Amino acid sequence: MSDDVQVPTYDTSSFSTDAYVKRIEKPWGYELHWVPADAPYMGKIMHINPGGRLSMQVHDQKQESYFMMTGRAKLIWENNKGELIETEMLPGQGYRTAVGQKHRIAAITDCDVIEASTPEMGTTWRLDDDYARPNETPEQRAIERSE
Repeated sequence: MSDDVQVPTYDTSSFSTDAYVKRIEKPWGYELHWVPADAPYMGKIMHINPGGRLSMQVHDQKQESYFMMTGRAKLIWENNKGELIETEMLPGQGYRTAVGQKHRIAAITDCDVIEASTPEMGTTWRLDDDYARPNETPEQRAIERSE
């Protein structure tokens, strides 16, 4: 490092060296949140059982990106013409949904999908849900995650 570079100083009191993971049971499998809820982003691994489907949903604030790690699943999502299409998610590939874009993941086999997103915020409108769950508001999210 050059001697003329001035590295800023930081308050270290909020630094943490603790490992973190929180398992959240879902009717279709489970999620492993590896980023604490108070971070300005979210990271999770979704394990989806064969035949399991997440709700057909739309977010009013949250954006999501997915990375297929293992197994097989299809992403049912809205294209730029407002039509629902199916895309088989390929291992080692990433996919992104925008605010307001309808989507759902349906497992073909056991699968693990990494999700990176903006924070868990706003409402997740469950347009169709195999498990008859209500829309996920901040209050409902806290109930489902025992927070």
